[in-house]
Amino acid sequence: MQSHLAFLHTTPVLIDTFDRLVAEADPELPVRHIVEEGFLTEAREKGIGQDLNGRIQGRIGAAIEEGARVVLCTCSTIGASAEGANATAEGVVVRVDRPMAEKAVQIGSRIIVAAALESTLAPTRNLILEVANTRKKRIDLIEVLCDNAWSRLEEGDNEGYFSEIARKLKERASEGDVIVLAQASMAGAAELCPEVSIPILSSPEIGFQHALDLWKQTTGP
Repeated sequence: MQSHLAFLHTTPVLIDTFDRLVAEADPELPVRHIVEEGFLTEAREKGIGQDLNGRIQGRIGAAIEEGARVVLCTCSTIGASAEGANATAEGVVVRVDRPMAEKAVQIGSRIIVAAALESTLAPTRNLILEVANTRKKRIDLIEVLCDNAWSRLEEGDNEGYFSEIARKLKERASEGDVIVLAQASMAGAAELCPEVSIPILSSPEIGFQHALDLWKQTTGP
């Protein structure tokens, strides 16, 4: 199979988002989408144990064997597990939210982390704290769970999903210096918050650009 950039998703909802980013950046970029909805379902129900961790990293290893030069994991819940595949994988594995976390820590010390799934809060929290610790910067995390949003997405109501998230962001924005949208699927909510004066960071564009830069490095001039 042709060498390519692979996306590992836990929901097919994100395929269109990343296809759009690919089309804007380089329509000739060879890509492949891999969807493993069961990974997120199990992580939400049981957490990420040794067995699930092994299957996530095994799927990434298989993707690399199938020609992926770079694998971008678009799910924040399984991001740490996916990133762990770098210890043994020959390809480069990127968790979509790491570049966003780096930018958030750079921007401010009061960081609002908004999530539509509770299972995403801990991985995002741990990532931001890790980045802050590396930079020796003290931060305060304000966690916001948009607990009525995810059911809207599951019902196919994208507008309702974004509206519910935006409502929460507007309520809590005054508490922070920057807002981090913990899930890639939340990106559309930022457009509904023109009155929010602090930066709202979402992972798809930032994470994809980082993965694309790595892809270019692996393929040479």
